[in-house]
Amino acid sequence: MADTAVHAAHDVGHGAHVTSTGLSNNKLAMWLFLGSECLLFGGLISTYMLYRGRVANGPHPNQIYDIPFTSVSSFVLLMSSLTMVLAVSAAQRRNDQQTNLWLTVTALLGATFVGGQVYEFTAFYREGLGFTTSLFSSSFYTLTGFHGVHVTVGVIMLLVTRSIIQKNRVTGDKAESVEIVGLYWHFVDVVWIIIFTLVYLIPA
Repeated sequence: MADTAVHAAHDVGHGAHVTSTGLSNNKLAMWLFLGSECLLFGGLISTYMLYRGRVANGPHPNQIYDIPFTSVSSFVLLMSSLTMVLAVSAAQRRNDQQTNLWLTVTALLGATFVGGQVYEFTAFYREGLGFTTSLFSSSFYTLTGFHGVHVTVGVIMLLVTRSIIQKNRVTGDKAESVEIVGLYWHFVDVVWIIIFTLVYLIPA
């Protein structure tokens, strides 16, 4: 998963031919990749919804969730979508300095979200919610943890893109390179909105 996403971002400038759909090969490849990810997250979300009330041992969801903290963390991730839009806009204007600035800010916001998720997992574990505590805990950690991995991959993609732009190693369209990374980043943000709503806001 990580290699596919990072390579899609890195290889934009190499053989970016337009397909019959009007999209370049690289952009089409990213859309196909995100389509497969929709199926994956659909399965994980469905599994969680099936098992979220299955708590034989350990704390129940409403006993451990810290909604204010998670809301702030979610707001940070959503703000990163705005900075990603600014990065794409700067790339389209061919302003490398602004592009690298907004890519860096987006990566920092994403890293902050991941840090908050690690803190949350640690707090849950201390309260007795381990991965194998119950079907609820297993499905919860799998769903949210897998999303956290995707955000981490996105941060890596952002930093790699920033590096190749800074070193002027993009031989093709820089704007498209940033846009492809933006597609992935907006995807993980939208997925988190769905997860946050279903997992934290809707009671089991």
